[in-house]
Amino acid sequence: MHMVLLGVENVAHSATFYEALGWTRSPTSSDGFVKFNMGGYAISLINRNDLAKDALEPTAAKTGFSGVALIHMARQPQDVPRILAQAEAAGGVIVKPATRTHWGIAGYFKDPDGHLFEVDYEPVWVFDDAHHLVVDRIAGA
Repeated sequence: MHMVLLGVENVAHSATFYEALGWTRSPTSSDGFVKFNMGGYAISLINRNDLAKDALEPTAAKTGFSGVALIHMARQPQDVPRILAQAEAAGGVIVKPATRTHWGIAGYFKDPDGHLFEVDYEPVWVFDDAHHLVVDRIAGA
């Protein structure tokens, strides 16, 4: 996968939300298509109706739980509540506060368009020096 494309109601408003989380807008973005470089892949924003039209979907209406969540893996456990607070301050909605789990600590927020994000810390995940997830290796191995 190279890009996650989020259909949003207002591209400029949503871009401002993600910039408040510390993401840097790509200089190759436009008013109708904003890209954020996530280190080897991009999260991009486009108008929800334009996306539906392009995909030949009959409607762009929001209809309940999508069954999809994007996950940010935190570097340290204390980063989870900090990132959730940052999302809330930027206009997001906390769905589940930072909660201890069997595997670490995690919480959820929705962006202004209702896209679900999990902020998660689990010591079993392995990252390289650039904080890119190393999928095929477990901690300590």
